[in-house]
Amino acid sequence: MKCPFCDNLDTRVVDSRPTDEGQTIRRRRECEQCGRRFTTYEKIEEIPLFVVKKDGTRQAFDRAKIMNGIIRACEKRPVPLAEIEKIVIDIEKGLSNLMLKEMDSALIGEHVMDHLKTIDDVAYVRFASVYRQFTDAESFRNEVERLLETNTEKSPSFKKKKEPEK
Repeated sequence: MKCPFCDNLDTRVVDSRPTDEGQTIRRRRECEQCGRRFTTYEKIEEIPLFVVKKDGTRQAFDRAKIMNGIIRACEKRPVPLAEIEKIVIDIEKGLSNLMLKEMDSALIGEHVMDHLKTIDDVAYVRFASVYRQFTDAESFRNEVERLLETNTEKSPSFKKKKEPEK
């Protein structure tokens, strides 16, 4: 590392420690020539991710938008904020592991719904109603029925109530 004071290329690391929860390494360096010390930071270079919206526009990925959408869906539900944060982290890691530069917003929405489906049915339906743009009660009812069928398949003890015969 080049010394910022005398431009000498011979510097040595005096101290090294992780910061930002292990995402960055802080290094204290000393120049072999002038003896002055300076600090450098080393972190993983992230590939910027762009989201392709339904209308074809592109915008930078913003984890806060996912967080806000999930918080709205979980409003007045027994879902702890730590669980919401974990979902956002899982989604963000999953998306970055795909190593894509651009991603459809539909894929991100499906990831969010998959996570919400596992933690709270009401939050899932709320998010789906906005995400899938339900236009009428029939669309809403179809989604709830699909959710109930999925829950029945996953849990044999969960039984759908029979409707009274007419």
